[in-house]
Amino acid sequence: MHAYLLIGNNQQEVDSKIEKLINKLKVKLLEYPLIKIKDVRELGSFTRLSIDAPTGILIKDVNTASTEALNAFLKNLEEPQKNIFYILTASSVNNLPPTIISRCQIIKVRGKKELDSESRKEVSAFEKKSKVGQLQKTSRIWNRQEAIFFVENYILHVHSLLLKTNNGYRSFAKNIRCANQALNSLNANGNVQLQLTNFVLGLV
Repeated sequence: MHAYLLIGNNQQEVDSKIEKLINKLKVKLLEYPLIKIKDVRELGSFTRLSIDAPTGILIKDVNTASTEALNAFLKNLEEPQKNIFYILTASSVNNLPPTIISRCQIIKVRGKKELDSESRKEVSAFEKKSKVGQLQKTSRIWNRQEAIFFVENYILHVHSLLLKTNNGYRSFAKNIRCANQALNSLNANGNVQLQLTNFVLGLV
């Protein structure tokens, strides 16, 4: 594998995982920003050089890059040079194209059991939708890893609501059980769309 995507919002734990990955790959690490298309061009100028020693390119918060930059960067992942390894970090998979996610080995960084603001907003919006709206949302999720993160974020969101409420325990608990069943099936290579559909239909 030549590309790794570390997902987590605990920066200390993310940095620790990066250090372990550097030691495992035995690479010299170079950090590059990736926000705009010009950043991709500058990175391309470097990667087109002949590189003899194993080199790791660290791109932090890749999910904040523009769509144009991510689409251009995809070519780097599709046509990697032999001695180059990409180490990407993101607080979540939101805003990341499935094409980027599918070309990386995903490393989930455990740490803070809380959602970043973007993920919280996404799950809250999903929760307010009608059943049809929820099905429309999940019908656009085909990548397994993206589906897993979405369901995990839903579980974290509902669990936080459960801790704050004085009533409605039964419906919260039922939704968490439903989400956990979907998560287990997704992790067991169950059909992504089937599991997400069952997940939505099981919510109360």
